[in-house]
Amino acid sequence: MQYEKLAIPDVVLLTPQVFGDERGFFLETFRQSEFENHCGSYQFVQDNHSKSAQGILRGLHYQYEQPQGKLVRVTRGEVFDVAVDMRKSSPTFGQWVGVLLSEENKQLLWVPPGFAHGFYVTSEEAEFQYKCTDYYNPGDEVSILWKDPTLAIQWPLKKDMEPQVSDKDAKGCSWKNAPKFS
Repeated sequence: MQYEKLAIPDVVLLTPQVFGDERGFFLETFRQSEFENHCGSYQFVQDNHSKSAQGILRGLHYQYEQPQGKLVRVTRGEVFDVAVDMRKSSPTFGQWVGVLLSEENKQLLWVPPGFAHGFYVTSEEAEFQYKCTDYYNPGDEVSILWKDPTLAIQWPLKKDMEPQVSDKDAKGCSWKNAPKFS
């Protein structure tokens, strides 16, 4: 596995070594000891899997009292995945980073606790899987409006069409009003 720190160094892009032939392929998607060496000492307690159609945008989400780190990957299709630094003490506070994750590139993204996270489906449909460092607590979730002008995330929207979002995400709070981590 190759580990690459992105423009926000705590967000890490993981590129697995893929072994393939005419029968298919094999790759290792996670190894605790290597993950700890490159990303920190975290334990995962929950795995999730979602399926979404093209043009769906999920996010920007985070939990404030029980922050979750997420190790995300796409097993079908492609998404533009975004992490926003919500840590006031960080030199990259208020900045975002985005990468394309797909079934073809087989990359994973580590989004540590203290970040808001979201993704936009660029393919016909996508299956998105992720490991979490804390349990989902719906009463603790914050949603920041995906098109907040202060963040100015450059989503690769299809034909500049508004994405399809949940009611909760459509009513997301502004960056200015979102609770921040110390």
